[in-house]
Amino acid sequence: MLITSTTSSIDLQAKLFRGFADPSRLSILDALHDGERTVSDLVQATGFTQPNVSNHLSCLRDCGLVTVRQQGRFAYYTISDDRVAKLLLLADELLADVAKGVYECTRYNVKDSKNG
Repeated sequence: MLITSTTSSIDLQAKLFRGFADPSRLSILDALHDGERTVSDLVQATGFTQPNVSNHLSCLRDCGLVTVRQQGRFAYYTISDDRVAKLLLLADELLADVAKGVYECTRYNVKDSKNG
C-alpha cells in the first residue's frame, strides 16, 4: 500500500485499531480464531443477527482482516493473516496484566456487544 505524505503511518495504525475497537467485530474475529466459518456459523457463535454479522464481515473484509472463499452457495470466512490472530492473543496477554486499569478507565466506554 502506498502511504502518501498526507497519510502517516500513525494515522493508518489508528484506523487499523478502530477496526479492532468494535466489540462485534472482535467477537467475530474470536469466532474465526479456530478456522473458517459461514455467516450462519458466526450468527450462532456470536448471537448477533445475520445482517449484523454480514455488515461487520464486509467491514473486516474491506480492511483486509478476513478473507472469503466461495464454495457453491456458501461463503467461508477466515482470518486473513496469522498476525491478526497473534495481535488478538497479545491483547489478551496484555489484558491479563492491565485489566484493572482498563476496566476502571472512564475515558473509553464499552457498549454492549450484543447491540453492536
